[in-house]
Amino acid sequence: MKSMNFKKSISLFLGVIFMGMLFPICYANNSTEALKPTFTTQREQHYGVHYLMGHFNPKKMPGFVKIPRKYASRSGMYLREEALDAFIKMRAAARKEGVYLKIRSATRNFSHQKEIWEKKWLGKRQLSDGTNVARDIANPKQKALKILQYSSMPGTSRHHWGTDIDLNSFNNKWFEKGKGLALFQWMNANAAKYGFYRPYTVKNATRPYGYNEEKWHWSYAPLSAPMTQDAQRTLRDHHINGFLGSETAAQIGVVQHYILGVNESCR
Repeated sequence: MKSMNFKKSISLFLGVIFMGMLFPICYANNSTEALKPTFTTQREQHYGVHYLMGHFNPKKMPGFVKIPRKYASRSGMYLREEALDAFIKMRAAARKEGVYLKIRSATRNFSHQKEIWEKKWLGKRQLSDGTNVARDIANPKQKALKILQYSSMPGTSRHHWGTDIDLNSFNNKWFEKGKGLALFQWMNANAAKYGFYRPYTVKNATRPYGYNEEKWHWSYAPLSAPMTQDAQRTLRDHHINGFLGSETAAQIGVVQHYILGVNESCR
């Protein structure tokens, strides 16, 4: 009898340890989401400053794969292989319910982000609300903050990591009715099952800083959560340089307020 009780105790103890390893790192934090599945993150390596800032060519980077045209709005985009595999499974599940997911944007390295940023900084490209920051805003810090409502400084974008995608539309209003609303509701209810969460939800007391809400932006958390942790540990504002307006990075506190300005449960 004592031997049997001892074996039961050992089995229970091992079971508790095993279950304790399966804790949630992050989940989609949206008001319409009822189900919050757990998953473990991948910690095979730490990601250094060079990688986190996107100083590489994804075409030549191990672990990155080209997104097949049928999944994207255009050819030539890349993702981390694990993120693409998860997206393909998620897309197939969505299609069965009449929801069609299409990747509009994926990996953007430092050079790509620099091109976007500097066009806006120089007024060659207007912001979504029609603002021309070169013409309308004189103060460099205020100019940067205006662009940062929706666009990242080079070296600070989650799109550098190969883990984040933009889906279907870059307009929040598109997701408020019709096909857009159906897609958004499906993603809120199901995306976390495949490891995707939305980093830029409505700004409030728990997310007071960072980019404005982006209903189109989803992140593959099994990879991006460890990268966010590495960014918190290793990236500093003085690393953010090499583009027009980079002197404002330290004034704004871009690492703390923007790179880390995601859902609190996902930092």
